[in-house]
Amino acid sequence: MKKTWIFSLLFFLGIQLVAVAQPGWNWPEDRATAEEKNALYTDFLKQDNFKAALPHLDWLLANAPDLNESLYINGAKIYEGLADNEPDAAKTVQYQEQALSMYDKRIQYFGNEGDVLNRKGYTAYKYYKDNKAKYPDLIRMFEKVYELNGVNTLDNNLLAFMDVVRRFKLTGGAITDVQVLDYYDEIMAIIDLKKATGKNLDRIEKISENIDKLLTATVTVDCEFVENNLGPKLKADPTDLKLAKKILQLQLTGKCTDSPLFMTSSKIVNEKEPTYSLTKVIAQKLAAEGKNEEAFKYYNQAVELADDNQKKAEIYYDMARINASDGQKVAARANARKALSMDPSFSDAYTLIGNLYLTSYDDCRGGESKVKDRAVYIAAYEMYKKAGNSQGMEKAKEQFPSIGEIFEEGMKEGDVLSVGCWVQESVTLQRRPA
Repeated sequence: MKKTWIFSLLFFLGIQLVAVAQPGWNWPEDRATAEEKNALYTDFLKQDNFKAALPHLDWLLANAPDLNESLYINGAKIYEGLADNEPDAAKTVQYQEQALSMYDKRIQYFGNEGDVLNRKGYTAYKYYKDNKAKYPDLIRMFEKVYELNGVNTLDNNLLAFMDVVRRFKLTGGAITDVQVLDYYDEIMAIIDLKKATGKNLDRIEKISENIDKLLTATVTVDCEFVENNLGPKLKADPTDLKLAKKILQLQLTGKCTDSPLFMTSSKIVNEKEPTYSLTKVIAQKLAAEGKNEEAFKYYNQAVELADDNQKKAEIYYDMARINASDGQKVAARANARKALSMDPSFSDAYTLIGNLYLTSYDDCRGGESKVKDRAVYIAAYEMYKKAGNSQGMEKAKEQFPSIGEIFEEGMKEGDVLSVGCWVQESVTLQRRPA
């Protein structure tokens, strides 16, 4: 008995010494009882024995509410643990309410509202997501969370907020489609900030995709909706980058890229925040509309924004195709060669040059030598050969000079010929198949 008494005395003295050494502790008048209760509830908490911890926690909450911030951090854990393990539905709700009150009392006594609400957010969502009467409160809480935390908003709260908006809308809540879009925009603004940090990009991108799905499950985001609800606002203020980005995102989601508003919003966003992908899309859309001069302005910008040679090759090839369709063969070949300088394996660029040569017989025919005039087809053949285009090779070969034409002009296979005109290539003379 004597040894047990001594051990107990040393145990409580040890608690006192630790407590005295810890800053930020506000012990009540009955300090000895408070120290004992604090030791007991934390010990039971470590054992996940939430029921045994509860009476000691409750005593401290009633008699020493400003004891230490850990009282409410641990209190939330205890009540959440009780709620998770309680079979009785009514008691479960009581424990959940008590758990959430721990966050509120923590703010009341120790401040740091932003961080504490950030932590409370997902727990509140988890408890209330099936209770439509709580949706307005949840939305107000998340608005406060976002306002106070910005980029530091917890990832779980991003999806939770959008899901609450969805549930509120679909259960007949007093919220318009435009308000839904406003909340979506607020959430995506936080996501953009998170992406800018460069951290956890895969996770953030996945969350972003799921939020887009929640949006389309909440409102019908079709082209007409965007045109009617947001188009007039952008027309009134074409400098509104935030609105332009929202419209662009929604149009991409709704596949409204043929809308004139898509081009308007794209150009506004591109002017302030140009990217390779967006600039390329604008250029391609303009080219499809036959606005080639303006398209080339954006294609050249895309080349500057491209971060690898493959992307640059694709842009130069697009430009070459436009040149070719306009009959600008010299410019078309120049851009095709630029594409090949970026990516020597770009076979389509060789095919394009082959097509240019194949259709240049009438342009370059001198009329003095059938063999020399047909040498342009040999030049085309060589380009198709580099492309691995067997069909093009056969087509060009059918137009080679005949063995009779070669003999009549005193030439022989293997001779080197210069192809004049704009082509300016040297080829090795070959005859067409008999």
